Amino acid sequence: MTAVEKLSLRTEQGYNICVGLDTDISKLPHHFEKNTESIYSFNREIIDATRDSAAAFKLNLAFYECHGTEGLEAMRKTIEYIPENIMIIGDAKRGDIGN
Repeated sequence: MTAVEKLSLRTEQGYNICVGLDTDISKLPHHFEKNTESIYSFNREIIDATRDSAAAFKLNLAFYECHGTEGLEAMRKTIEYIPENIMIIGDAKRGDIGN
């Protein structure tokens, strides 16, 4: 199924939320360690809490790239964790607005 088909199907079913996974280590809740593995752990919690409402998940690549290969690994694991029937958006813009 293409990304457009996934999004169309989800919105037709009443799912209209795009969940941003722009995870900033410095802003994680206190029960998470401040490391790249916690990015993935936090994202899993967000995905689990919103998978039944989300039309799409959006990952801002800059939040992962700034942590080098460990950040990219957290992004890869996050993408693999997102259910196959939900669209994934890669946000790769730079310098347009603050987060």
